[in-house]
Amino acid sequence: MAMKDVITGARNEDGIATVLALLKQVFGDRFQTGQSFLEQHAHTTTYLPAQLPDGVVFVETTEDVQTVVRSCAEHKVPVIAFGTGSSLEGQVNASHGGISLDFSRMNKVLEVNAEDLDCTVQPGVTREDLNVYLRDTGLFFPIDPGANASLGGMAATRASGTNAVRYGTMKDNVLSLTVVTADGEEIRTARRARKTSAGYDLTRLFVGSEGTLGIITSITLKLQGIPAMISGGVCAFPTLKAACDAVIMTIQMGIPVARIELLDETQMKAVNAYSNLSYAEKPTLFVEFHGTEETVAIQAEQFGEIAAEFDADAFQYTTNAEERTKLWKARHNAYWAGRALAPELNGLSTDVCVPISRLAECVEATQADIRETGLLAPIVGHAGDGNFHVLVLMNDKDPAEVAKAEKFLERLNTRALEMDGTCTGEHGIGQGKMGFLRQELGHAVDIMGQVKRALDPDNIFNPGKIFRI
Repeated sequence: MAMKDVITGARNEDGIATVLALLKQVFGDRFQTGQSFLEQHAHTTTYLPAQLPDGVVFVETTEDVQTVVRSCAEHKVPVIAFGTGSSLEGQVNASHGGISLDFSRMNKVLEVNAEDLDCTVQPGVTREDLNVYLRDTGLFFPIDPGANASLGGMAATRASGTNAVRYGTMKDNVLSLTVVTADGEEIRTARRARKTSAGYDLTRLFVGSEGTLGIITSITLKLQGIPAMISGGVCAFPTLKAACDAVIMTIQMGIPVARIELLDETQMKAVNAYSNLSYAEKPTLFVEFHGTEETVAIQAEQFGEIAAEFDADAFQYTTNAEERTKLWKARHNAYWAGRALAPELNGLSTDVCVPISRLAECVEATQADIRETGLLAPIVGHAGDGNFHVLVLMNDKDPAEVAKAEKFLERLNTRALEMDGTCTGEHGIGQGKMGFLRQELGHAVDIMGQVKRALDPDNIFNPGKIFRI
């Protein structure tokens, strides 16, 4: 989507003024309209322009959320949920003005059922905080998008990350939600049972809805046992295609990798400089195995044999926790490492996902496009499920440079769709990918619109996202 296409909706000025006065009276200091607060709540790591809300409420209870939603519904004022602001496609922008609901104070772990391997949390709990809380139980929550995102935000955007190849994405790990609907009522989408055939799958309807259908007030999540042994390592390849082909063979042979991440040579150069490492600046796979001492050793040996078939350097791996942490910290800092290649430039971070058999072809074509266009754009990917990211570095004040980047983005998404892939594997649609959703799903987008109108007839929940109403 081009900057000029970002929706700026008509504002309900009278309704907004009325709601601001009401919320100030109800919430006192927990309601803020200062410029710095408004700017913080339009923050989003994207090149899209910020669109500020008119007020911010720091909610602490479900009743707080219901109060805000009922006030906004009565006066037809938008409500935008805000977790940590780490979304990448403008999801927290207030395109029609309105109220930002800040969930940072709804950050309690409500229940842990260790015997059932599940827990229930408020939406403001971050994934890192949850895993610290769970440490003594021998359990952990595996979804790891890199950023220390809130779990409410992760559910709303159907997040995934480095562990998805083994543990799935948020849609696979959310058992149930409680959600405040447009009439201010709270519903529960399911019970804690691991499977159900009871009616429509409302849980998955709200997971990935990006705050456009309701406001999530609690999440019940699947947990996993902490593996007895974890090994991780790095393997450099002569070409990007060789690295991708090694990933494909690893997955097709059924080797249960927990993470298998692809970094191209530009990204490796950035990682070395940013994290003070000395890896070969070639296409590289970061790999991790979970299991027992015996099984992780077998899996590492099998992967090493596959890598050797594609003329890779020797596979170096370790079970030392400190060394693994250093490795994965470098991977998680890949975005900031990429930005550090040209600190004076802004970054457009985008992702696509294709069937695993088309990964090598898609990544190679994308890298060729980067060279031909003259862009500086490192590639990093969750290669085990065909998902990769491109960070396009550009001067967002230069219209010609922005246009060049947007044309590249259009070709990237079209390429993925032509391979029966998707325009976004995990970032979501938000504002930035709206132009590609209909190209991907056609008339199904109209069905989404009907669902939106049925659940949110006045379009108060995060308007201007996913599709136009």
